[in-house]
Amino acid sequence: MAVIRRLSEGTINRIAAGEVVERPASAVKELVENALDAGARHIDIVISGGGRDLIRVTDDGSGMSAEDLALAVERHATSKLAAGADGREDLHDIATLGFRGEALPSIGAVARLAILSRMQGADTAQKISVEGGEVSAVEPAAGPAGTRIEVRDLFFATPARLKFLKGERAETLAVADVVKRLAMAHPTIAFSLTSETRNMLRLEAEMPGEVGRLGRLGAIMGRDFAENALAIEALREGIALTGFAGLPTYNRGNAQMQFLFVNGRPVRDKLIVGAVRGAYADFLARDRHPAVALFVEIDPRDVDVNVHPAKAEVRFRDAGLVRGLIVGALRHALHEAGHRASTTVAGAALGALRPADAPASPGFQRSFVPAQHGFAEPAPAWQGAFADLGAHAARIVETQASADANIVPLSPDALPLGVARGQLHETYVIAQTADGIVIVDQHAAHERLVYERMKKAMAERGVARQILLIPEVVELDEAEAERLAARASELAELGFVLEAFGQGAVVVREVPAIFGKLDVQALVRDLADDLSEMDEALSLKERLEHVCGTIACHGSVRAGRRLTADEMNALLREMEATPHSGQCNHGRPTYVELKLTDIERLFGRR
Repeated sequence: MAVIRRLSEGTINRIAAGEVVERPASAVKELVENALDAGARHIDIVISGGGRDLIRVTDDGSGMSAEDLALAVERHATSKLAAGADGREDLHDIATLGFRGEALPSIGAVARLAILSRMQGADTAQKISVEGGEVSAVEPAAGPAGTRIEVRDLFFATPARLKFLKGERAETLAVADVVKRLAMAHPTIAFSLTSETRNMLRLEAEMPGEVGRLGRLGAIMGRDFAENALAIEALREGIALTGFAGLPTYNRGNAQMQFLFVNGRPVRDKLIVGAVRGAYADFLARDRHPAVALFVEIDPRDVDVNVHPAKAEVRFRDAGLVRGLIVGALRHALHEAGHRASTTVAGAALGALRPADAPASPGFQRSFVPAQHGFAEPAPAWQGAFADLGAHAARIVETQASADANIVPLSPDALPLGVARGQLHETYVIAQTADGIVIVDQHAAHERLVYERMKKAMAERGVARQILLIPEVVELDEAEAERLAARASELAELGFVLEAFGQGAVVVREVPAIFGKLDVQALVRDLADDLSEMDEALSLKERLEHVCGTIACHGSVRAGRRLTADEMNALLREMEATPHSGQCNHGRPTYVELKLTDIERLFGRR
């Protein structure tokens, strides 16, 4: 056998660097977190070559003395873990972003690192450099208060790692993502990111409080998010949850717009994926995802951030409590939103009506051409948008006549969805509001109303259960069977009764009566997977919701049915009084609201 020997210090540092500095974005994350811990109010990041050629992070934080600078590039030297009365550091009470003391020495082991720092109030700055693990002496230098760190030729000392990096554009985008997440977590601090002389991000410091946070989120996640976000605020057993969640009709095709921050630290955790999916399961199709930004403030002793050197994962002492807090707060906010739908729905509708070559400002006559008989006629691009209106004008007038007898005084507060004025194609209800019009899809709207009634009835009376003539035994992994048996009471509330059946098996005795014919084996295995991955019985809930949704679909007003004025107004009033009526069961909008100013722009009046 080979003789056991100690590795050289340089090799140890390069091995450790592989855990901390995986790619340029990892180095940027560590350096920006150091700047935040130093109390910086403005942080500038400059990169070149996707971060491989150059990373420069400049801050106006507290700075470092010559003695601190010499220690900063040594492994496991940090100012962020205070020693207790017994001289030992407490890893269970971490209040800073960094604490391991590995970032700077790890970067210096695989790159050319230069640090220039001056303490606030000091006369001169100090500088030090590390190249492939070789540390220079600390020297006086000229520089402003704060710290500037330059990293050049990343991974030059470990060429094999360079082969695993992605293209320059991909690495640049990864750096931008890291900076954006940190900027979202700290809205009162200004950030800038420059790549190859191109300004990628410039964020001014926001005011403290909810308004400032929403302003920062809107600057990063998009103005549409800020306009369609619901405020989240909840407190349970010392854990505070704040943030913003998008309306169900403001959704995405992936989960990239879902962010979780714990004590100011951006983290990636499957906890938020399962919690958000569970909260929105009633409103969105399985392939659609909401946009959320949630901030958890928790006692540092109740969360472990020392799970991985990159500090991107955390472990909660009571993960179930945190998850329940997130789900409950999201559901409460969605309930409070009532019939509200996202503003992007109206924008999409106007975009569909307005052709690509339509004038953006007055000068409407330019989109008309002279006709052969001396009359002006619409250009072809406008004909498609209004082709069918003439054919249905008589129907609108007829419905208007019957509605006139039931006119209610308009009030934006009392009648948010207005008064019915007509019906198009026996499918869409046209309502007039105080400052615009509302177009309602009568089938989608009534489907949601029926579905909400069914949910309320099930909540009040419980889910009806059907006893299986022959109980179904399902064999599973022993751990999966234990998880299912431990959640038996929760599953029973959903109409699914099971119990442990020896080692590695469960027996199902009752199922929800609403299911009819059911593949029990497949459902139990799906439930086991859900409990393992997301700690919730999502499969059963989704199947219940799917069946209820199907029943609601078949039991609601169909497209093509002619409604009276009273029926249309009754539909509008019930929508106003029913939570979640702004979207159907699949997350599509049930109505589109167009303001009078939008309609005037459509006709070139503004």
